[in-house]
Amino acid sequence: MYKLFVGGLPFSTTDDELKEAFAAHGTVASAVVIRDRDSGRSKGFGFVEYENDEEGKAAEAAMNGKDLGGRSISVAQARPREER
Repeated sequence: MYKLFVGGLPFSTTDDELKEAFAAHGTVASAVVIRDRDSGRSKGFGFVEYENDEEGKAAEAAMNGKDLGGRSISVAQARPREER
């Protein structure tokens, strides 16, 4: 699995729209827009997971800086979650 962090998303972006935007670059295993626990509003970022590393790296290179819903998104390999 190759997990990408996607930042700068428009607050209206849905999980399906995120998956659709990245599907052109390979098989998307999952696409999730992170939402606020209390309000349910998008936090403006999400994660996209690919089945294999090659597709993930290709999507990272192709999508970083692209326009999605009128905003320039940033895409990078996701770092492991740190302990709180």
